[in-house]
Amino acid sequence: MDDSTDPVLFERDDGVALITLNRPHEGNALAPEMTRSLTQIWTRVKEDNSIRAVILTGGGERHFCTGASVGKLGVGQGGLHNLPYADVNRFTSRMMAVPQPVICVVNGLCNAGGLHFIADSDIVIAHNGVQFLDSHVDVGQVSALESIGIARRAGIGAALLMGLVGRAYRLSAERAHQLGIIDLIEPTAAAAMARAQELARAICANSPQAVALTKRAIWASTELPDPQALQYAWELLKSQWAHPDFDEGPRAFTEKRSPNWNPDPNARR
Repeated sequence: MDDSTDPVLFERDDGVALITLNRPHEGNALAPEMTRSLTQIWTRVKEDNSIRAVILTGGGERHFCTGASVGKLGVGQGGLHNLPYADVNRFTSRMMAVPQPVICVVNGLCNAGGLHFIADSDIVIAHNGVQFLDSHVDVGQVSALESIGIARRAGIGAALLMGLVGRAYRLSAERAHQLGIIDLIEPTAAAAMARAQELARAICANSPQAVALTKRAIWASTELPDPQALQYAWELLKSQWAHPDFDEGPRAFTEKRSPNWNPDPNARR
């Protein structure tokens, strides 16, 4: 891809895909062309069984994502269409029901709409210099969707503090880590990316189907109450019994060799 024009860059190295938000001139803001490109890329990832893990980050050195492009805000533009939620919001991995694990590397300031990626990624890594804020109300917008995601990760208090105060309050990486908004904190942006690559490679060594079902079961716990969440997780667990990886894992362990996983989610024993 042409780095100078594409709003999102896509690369891959064996089973790991790297997605980079590529509008550093505007703080990697979510312009309509970026969200459209993300929808296309997530579709590509979903359909490619050879991709085992994804790393998402921002281009440049100052910003991860500063939210929606304010100059392009308007009803009927970008994601502001009077349509059902699922028809409009299709730019994060969770919105697109991507089965592969997604590791978000926050390499700079994260604001407002950028919090969608934090809320919807499976693992979030940041470095010490990163800050988080939510400036929706400063520009007359409602912080709703991403705030719900932050509340699920960190509790309602953190979401209310950020959402109501706006740009006057910035959450440090250290505090975000304490609250669970981010999962791992590293000293530098380079160290954060290196850690993400390490984790992605570890994920690639595991059964793709077992990983996908594990991800689905854990996320379902944020949407379903007990006992429905446990019942749903039990059905996912049982479904793996029919997959070839269910036999391959113990066999490889016994034979002291690396397993030969089957990436086809529809494969049967």
